[in-house]
Amino acid sequence: MNKDLFSTRLAHYLRARFSFLSITTWEEDRLIRDIKNVCYNPELIKTTRKVYTWSLTEGLMDDEGKTKHNTKQPLTALDYIEKIEEPSVIILKDFHIYLGGENRNPDFQLIRRIRDLVTVLVKSPVPKNVIFISPTFSIPLELQKDIIIVDYGLPTYDEIKKVLHQMIDLNKNNSRIEINLNEEEEEKLIKAALGLTIQEAENAFALSMVFDGKLDINTVEHVLQEKQQIIQKNGLLEYVPHEPSMDDIGGLENLKRWLKKRENSWLGSASEYGLPSPKGLLITGVPGCGKSLIAKAVSSLWKLPLLKLDMGKIFSGLVGSSEENMRKAIQTAEAISPSILWIDEIEKGLGGTNSNGDSGTSTRIFGTLLTWMQEKTKPVFLVATANNIRALPPELLRKGRFDEIFFVDLPTRKERKEIFKIHIEKRLISEKVKGDFQLDAETYEKLADASEGFIGAEIEQAVISGLFEAYSEQRALHVCDILKAIQQTVPLSVTQAEQIRSIRDWANVRAVAATLQDDRADYSQNIVLEPSQDPLDEDIYRSRGGRTLDF
Repeated sequence: MNKDLFSTRLAHYLRARFSFLSITTWEEDRLIRDIKNVCYNPELIKTTRKVYTWSLTEGLMDDEGKTKHNTKQPLTALDYIEKIEEPSVIILKDFHIYLGGENRNPDFQLIRRIRDLVTVLVKSPVPKNVIFISPTFSIPLELQKDIIIVDYGLPTYDEIKKVLHQMIDLNKNNSRIEINLNEEEEEKLIKAALGLTIQEAENAFALSMVFDGKLDINTVEHVLQEKQQIIQKNGLLEYVPHEPSMDDIGGLENLKRWLKKRENSWLGSASEYGLPSPKGLLITGVPGCGKSLIAKAVSSLWKLPLLKLDMGKIFSGLVGSSEENMRKAIQTAEAISPSILWIDEIEKGLGGTNSNGDSGTSTRIFGTLLTWMQEKTKPVFLVATANNIRALPPELLRKGRFDEIFFVDLPTRKERKEIFKIHIEKRLISEKVKGDFQLDAETYEKLADASEGFIGAEIEQAVISGLFEAYSEQRALHVCDILKAIQQTVPLSVTQAEQIRSIRDWANVRAVAATLQDDRADYSQNIVLEPSQDPLDEDIYRSRGGRTLDF
């Protein structure tokens, strides 16, 4: 929440004499500082207030640091609050432990005392308000009408910037620390730190200074490591390291260009063009052709944390808990935004929304996801991949949910050459294994021609199988080793011909090709293959028959 908005809203609650407020946060000190800024500011609140804080270890303490004797016990603290005769705000730390929830038994005497105090505070001749602050707060049924929840957001851009500048000022004369940030890099670093607490941001910046001896654009990596801690504690999301880059993906140039145009689109420079942050991307197509790899590469390209949402972890046996899990996952993704949320094979999690087999749980989860996709304001880029696009509900596919739907087809001849080049050069790191293997265009063309109809995963396995062949004989790799592996492979385009045809028929008019139009010209080449027993492969799929291959 915007800091000014929080201050204004809190001032309104205090002026309206709301007896009890609840604010959940891990940043106790920052919140108390903001509450005091409101209470001491006559422009926000006409009658300024004295601020008291209470904790079980220190009891009730005024804003001058003086402790009120015999107020460590919660009941005696509430009794003292009733006797205060000056305008005041009383902050109760971690009071939630007495009110039940999370397998704790509530203190019913204490709950009754709070209810009695409501009327006393409302009718008090001087304004008095009580604020509960804690990392979590479960309001018991008896107090649900008496306690108002106030949202308190994580540090704003300006607050993170202030922390960064303070650390820079403290270390600018330190010869062991190198500060190297231009204006755009500073903005990237600060926005990467959004979603962290002040302490977590300081930790990330300090770690970079200690580990690298620098504070530069690479500090973003340390910030992402700090965010990884948040994700691991959540349990519903998985942090995926952004190791693959766009250079590790062969072909798909149309999709790559689309992503590169939107790089840095969450920065302030994009707002000068009136551009919103991109919403998301749905990638469908033939299994094993690089959809998941693209999702990981986006994280590497944009330098944003990649969070994988496992729909299996969302569904829980308890009534209502699955929906709560989805909301928590979304809240976590938003808390560390800007970020990328990846849902792999989304049709497996949402494909049953039209059935009643799970008492409507899938439908409710789907509704939560749809509402968030339509109304989200935080820069969370959703990447969804799907093999069976027909299993997805039509509501998910309409314009406005995703920025674009891309279709990934079987690799063209040019793309197969690139894929072979990536996998062979990545593995031929030893001179013993490389031998006289020619890493030239002729070799890759020969392999690309032999692997017509192969998906990227099959090409990779052909290279690995060839290397195993060479390893078993303790010799260098030969082209014939990979060709032999290709010859022994029955590709997915043969075994799943009907399913691929169905995917293509759907995508032909509903999706954008991930491959450039010029590269797709390879599909029209006539290549004669060996005889086939399956007439369904003709004209469209690799058929291994004495026919021409015409895509």
